[in-house]
Amino acid sequence: MAEPLIRDITDTARWVATYRARETERPDALFRDPYARQLAGSRGDEIARAHSFAEEHQWPFLARTCLFDRFIAQQVKNGAGLVVNLAAGLDTRPYRMDLPASLRWVEIDLPAILDYKEEVLAGAAPKCQLERFRLDLSDAPARRALFDRLGADSGKTLIVSEGLLVYLTEDQVTSLGTDLAAVASFENWVVDLTSPPLLQLMTQQMGDLIAQAGLAYQFGPAEGPEFFRRSGWKAVEVRSMFRTAAELNRLPEHMRPFAAMPDPPEPWKLPMPWSAVCLLGRT
Repeated sequence: MAEPLIRDITDTARWVATYRARETERPDALFRDPYARQLAGSRGDEIARAHSFAEEHQWPFLARTCLFDRFIAQQVKNGAGLVVNLAAGLDTRPYRMDLPASLRWVEIDLPAILDYKEEVLAGAAPKCQLERFRLDLSDAPARRALFDRLGADSGKTLIVSEGLLVYLTEDQVTSLGTDLAAVASFENWVVDLTSPPLLQLMTQQMGDLIAQAGLAYQFGPAEGPEFFRRSGWKAVEVRSMFRTAAELNRLPEHMRPFAAMPDPPEPWKLPMPWSAVCLLGRT
């Protein structure tokens, strides 16, 4: 039998890295990730080109990257001394962002993906103090122990989870959020959020592709950002990916007229796709 296009979760990270590489190579790039092309490899480009829907809708990945960059830079400026990146994948922010050398940055992910990342980035130097922990975040006792360890010797901490929650169930997200809220120094959490109509669309268009790696799109709460209150978090700031892509001039031409339409107070309740990056604070 032919090998599946996406063999495991590392391949999904290669796929996303391809979009960062393409943006980096533009003359008007919104950000520069000099490592993305090598991390993506030919496999990442092959996956990206194999699916027309994803090729036509690269803008959410770019908007998400920019919004996470903004929130991280803002929180570091506001005093966060530790950033904990959950399911860090092939993220290269410790290498490409303008970060203080005193900042402590912790990446947590599966051994295979971190091994691959370290191999590719062996000759690169991070801008800050970088540590990596090989851990399956679905192992609740192990993650609680690591969270307690990280929280015991740190001040204000920012948690980052880019592209993670959509693969979890609501119960799993609540459990993870509760474990994070239990650590007093974990003051803020940046997440990306998908509405139910967008979750349905992603499943219809790309569900078969990610199913090859044993994954499924699962998390798109009807309550929107209010969902996180059940685990001890509240929305401090919510930024639409669509609005951000419009501001950054990355929307496809046929979608640009819709950017002139104002959002209602709770856009996640609309019967149309919606996504955002949210800065959460403790309740």
